[in-house]
Amino acid sequence: MNIRRIFGAAVALLASIAGRAAIAPDPAFDSELLSIQQAWAVANYETPAGDPRKAAFDALEKRAEAFTKQHPDRAEALIWEGIIESSYAGAKGGFGALGLAKEARGNLEAALKIDSSALNGSAYTSLGTLYYRVPGFPIGFGDHDRARELLKQALKVNPDGIDTNYFYADFLYTEGDYSAALPYLEKAARAPARPGREVADRGRRAEIAALTAKVRQKLA
Repeated sequence: MNIRRIFGAAVALLASIAGRAAIAPDPAFDSELLSIQQAWAVANYETPAGDPRKAAFDALEKRAEAFTKQHPDRAEALIWEGIIESSYAGAKGGFGALGLAKEARGNLEAALKIDSSALNGSAYTSLGTLYYRVPGFPIGFGDHDRARELLKQALKVNPDGIDTNYFYADFLYTEGDYSAALPYLEKAARAPARPGREVADRGRRAEIAALTAKVRQKLA
């Protein structure tokens, strides 16, 4: 047994944990992060589809990119840049969407390397969603096995979250596993409200209700 190697690994782990715990409170960072989250909800749920939504996401993507450049070591900034790029890809569609999806994947993977538990494991949820929504080879990098793995990891980090349960249910629905999807939708519907995220919660709950209706119809 190499005691020196084991001790060195333990010290490195403790230093990593201490480094994460030592992040000082930053009200300005938290305020901008919440503002970006709220702007995303407005773009995603309250802006008409088509050119208006694409324009909103284009502006928001630039804002999120600047935020990440100001805070390159903060997983939260990378996560939200990735979420916005993913949403922009969905709004844009076509071949241009794949480039945005790849950028989103890179940012979310970078966030996981910094702090996989940031924002209740949101990087796992968002990355897993990308993997089942993006086309597979040879067009894109979609991979349903990888999606399942990531979404399950997200549930381990945040088992009661509205997003973790909704997106795993949506994945199961796309797989045709309707009976397995229903309990996750029911749990998502019971998730607590998120302060400051009222528009996002309202939009997500509408999606939960719509998907639940589809699942129940399939099971009828």
